[in-house]
Amino acid sequence: MLEGAADPGLYDFSPYRGRKPFAWPGDKKVAVWVSPNLEYYEIDPPANPHRKSWAKPHPDVVGYAHRDHANRVGHWRMAEVMSKHGFPGSVSLSVALCQHHPDVVADANARGWEFFSHGIYNTRYSYGMDEAQERAIIEDSIRTVREATGQTIRGWLAPALTHTPRTLDLIAEYGLDYTCDLYHDDQPQRVKTASGDLISMPYSLEVNDHYGFFIYNMSPREYARTLIRQFERLADEPSGTVMCIPLHSYLIGQPHRIGAFEEVLRHIAADGRAWITRSGDIADAWRAVQTGEAA
Repeated sequence: MLEGAADPGLYDFSPYRGRKPFAWPGDKKVAVWVSPNLEYYEIDPPANPHRKSWAKPHPDVVGYAHRDHANRVGHWRMAEVMSKHGFPGSVSLSVALCQHHPDVVADANARGWEFFSHGIYNTRYSYGMDEAQERAIIEDSIRTVREATGQTIRGWLAPALTHTPRTLDLIAEYGLDYTCDLYHDDQPQRVKTASGDLISMPYSLEVNDHYGFFIYNMSPREYARTLIRQFERLADEPSGTVMCIPLHSYLIGQPHRIGAFEEVLRHIAADGRAWITRSGDIADAWRAVQTGEAA
């Protein structure tokens, strides 16, 4: 048999069948969290150590203007619908937004949303960064979010989902609790790093609105039906599942899409099996189960 690449050893293999069941607070079957990606799209991002971010012509006027709809219009439309149906946000934040559009960050904070870092700009890849550069991004994220919101970030979603071999070790070293960059499970899982354990928080590419509309070419109604099917299946399974709904408000906040999304929130809120919560609360509840401290 030919040998493949070495297993990175980030987590243990744990087959879904046969896991010990557990319940979320309130004896709920599935933890549901919504993750708005609040971002700032640079019109002409600088080159990173390896290549220009985004393989597009630049300056990218179309991309910049399209995504600016998020901060001018889409966020407010999306946030109002979420608040109306009792869904807090767990914000994947491009930290530079605190400088460019502080009103958006302040609004999310006033709604009681949680913030975790999505890097400084989503247009700046981590690939090829040296350790000092990567540490500077983490330190900037912690400091800037604390100054803007009073919160200390607990989670990480790498900018444009890009990493170096040391990324997970570094975020654990800086005291973060969870990573959203591993899409390997429907329950939280332990991640092993050189700096201690992290929690792998179930995020999603499959039901991410970017994938739904740009990759799978779904209509708003098709995307809504997909979210409902995702929820129903996870709620029907034995226990301890997590459903993340990752959003970009320049997509979901468009007038022709927001109504279908609101139907999804209404359906989940009325079902009774969902613990509608934030990512940090899921991390705390899962850790309590693992240590035997759950109520």
